[in-house]
Amino acid sequence: QVQLVESGGGSVQAGGSLRLSCAASRDTSTRWKAWFRQAVGKEREGVAAILAAGDGTRYADSVKGRFTISQDNAENTVYLQMNNLKPEDTAMYFCAAELFAGTWSSPHYKYWGQGTQVTVSS
Repeated sequence: QVQLVESGGGSVQAGGSLRLSCAASRDTSTRWKAWFRQAVGKEREGVAAILAAGDGTRYADSVKGRFTISQDNAENTVYLQMNNLKPEDTAMYFCAAELFAGTWSSPHYKYWGQGTQVTVSS
């Protein structure tokens, strides 16, 4: 069993930055980890994913060039650096670990965090 705890959400103005953190209760460095988001009235969507550091990252087209996913294996923590935030980035952001089926952006992850809210004002 793995517990995931997100932090770092908040309210910012458009153009601002936030860094989200996802702390895992044990080593997940060899498994896919991802960030998803869900806005009110919309489906959950994959934002970014990472395997072992340097071996693979994936991004949704809507965040490419603005968001960066990374991980600190020693701390069992995955980060999502979000720059040049836009109002459409407003959503609850969730961390997920251990993809078991489908592609990185599918919701087929074994473990999920509780989410952290990101609100971007224009």
